[in-house]
Amino acid sequence: MSEFYIREVIKEVAMYKKILSPVDGSELAECSLEHVREIATGCHVPEVVLLMVIEPFPPTPGFSEEWRLKLEKDAEAEAEGYLTKLADRLNLGSEDITVQTVVVHGRPAGNILKYASGSKVDLIIMSTHGESGVLHWVFGSVAEKVLSHSPVPVLIVSPPARTTGQRHS
Repeated sequence: MSEFYIREVIKEVAMYKKILSPVDGSELAECSLEHVREIATGCHVPEVVLLMVIEPFPPTPGFSEEWRLKLEKDAEAEAEGYLTKLADRLNLGSEDITVQTVVVHGRPAGNILKYASGSKVDLIIMSTHGESGVLHWVFGSVAEKVLSHSPVPVLIVSPPARTTGQRHS
């Protein structure tokens, strides 16, 4: 039997066929990537999707709609570049794992859930920012909302204490 045939058989019986890894541009969100790599390679997952949700820019008095749309377009281009860098860092091509990058606009939790439901995702792996107290009460937790409403299993990765939470550009 050829190595190619064995890999194809393993892919057919793999528990997970597609992992979704939502990120938001922060170091905290990237804490889950090592888990994505290990599970994808260890479980012979054929596809990983890196998803970034861009929240809408609200209309701002004194600024035109064209300006707002330009900001959204610039944010999308920046997100696509960022996801491409993350995909390269995952370095899963050598493992015969396809890494897809997706940018969508809207609210994070709802769009993560929508993508998972509509794209035959088998597992979501994401980080939590570890907010508590007033920040958690005011803003809620995207990870908590995804965990509560996901149609598929969710692995939540807590960031190490030393992670800063700064966003990358």
